[in-house]
Amino acid sequence: MRKLLLKIFCLQTICIFCVIQSDAQKSHPDTVSTGLYITSIHDIDFKQNEYTINFWLWLRYKNKAFDFAQNLEIPQAKSFTKLYSTIDSSKGEIYTLMKVQCIMKDSWKIGNFPFDKQKLRLSLENSQFDSKDLIFVSDTSGKHYDPRFTLRDWIIDSFIVSTGIKAYETNFGDKSILKPHEEYSSYKVRISIHRDATDLFWKMFLGMYVAFLISYICFYIHADNIDSRFGLSVGSLFAAIGNKYIIDSSLPESTTFTLVDTLHGLTLFFIFAVVTSSVYSLKLVKQNKLKEANRFDMIAAQVFLVIYIALNVYFIIEARK
Repeated sequence: MRKLLLKIFCLQTICIFCVIQSDAQKSHPDTVSTGLYITSIHDIDFKQNEYTINFWLWLRYKNKAFDFAQNLEIPQAKSFTKLYSTIDSSKGEIYTLMKVQCIMKDSWKIGNFPFDKQKLRLSLENSQFDSKDLIFVSDTSGKHYDPRFTLRDWIIDSFIVSTGIKAYETNFGDKSILKPHEEYSSYKVRISIHRDATDLFWKMFLGMYVAFLISYICFYIHADNIDSRFGLSVGSLFAAIGNKYIIDSSLPESTTFTLVDTLHGLTLFFIFAVVTSSVYSLKLVKQNKLKEANRFDMIAAQVFLVIYIALNVYFIIEARK
C-alpha cells in the first residue's frame, strides 16, 4: 500500500513539474535579435501617399518554426519584394539575411507644404507567431542607414528603432480564441525628415506672385483707361487660379487649410481688391475728379503692397517653424 501511495505521489509530482515547466516556457517567449540597414528611400509620391524603401534585414533566432523567409509581415506596406535571401543555421542558431524593397503607404502632413516635416514609419512582424511565442529585440550595433545615399533632397532629423506590442482586436476567425484580441511583437522604425525648400517654394509660387504684380501694375495705368486695367486684372486672376490647380494636382486631398490654400487665397483676395479699387477710381473719373482718382490709386498701391508682403512673410515664417 505504501509503495502504491509513493508511486501516486511521484506521478503527481512529475505532472505538476511538467505543468510548471510548460507555463514557464509559455511565459518566456523566444527572442529574435533584429537589425536593419536602409540603403535608399525614393519615389516619394505625395499624391498617392506612398514611398519606396530598400533595406537589408537580418534576424537571429533559435526556433526554426519562425521561418521569417516565409512569415515576414510588413503591415503598412502596399507591397514588398525579397530581392535577396540567405539562411545560415550552422552555429546553433538561425541567421537570416534578406534584401527587401517595399512600397509603403503613409499619410503626409501637407499643411505647411513645401516647408513640411514628415515622419516615415516602418514596422515588421511575424504573421504566424504572436507575442506569447516571439519577441523582437533590437540589434543596435552600427548605423541603420547610409546618410549619403538614403534620402536625396531631404534631411534626416532623427532615426528611432524600437520594439513593441501591436494589438489586433480580432481573433482572425479562430473559434478556439474566445476573446477577439491578439497581440504580436513588432519591430518599428520611425524616421523624421525635413528639407530646405526655399528653391522649391519659388519654383512653385513664382507664377502666383507674378500674377499679383501684373494686377498691381493697374494702379499705375491712367484711371480712365478702364479696358487695360480690367484686362490685366482678369488675366492675373486666371493666372493665379491656374497656378493653384497645378500645385494641387501634385498633392493629396486635404480637409484643412494649407499654406498653399492660404497664399493663393490671399493673392486672389488682393487681386479682387485691385479690381474693386479700379472701379472706384473709374467712378471718380466719371465725376470729373481725376486728381482725387490719381491720389487714391497711389495711396492704395502702397497700402496694398505693404499689407500683401507683410501677410505673406507672416504665413511663411509660421509654416517654417
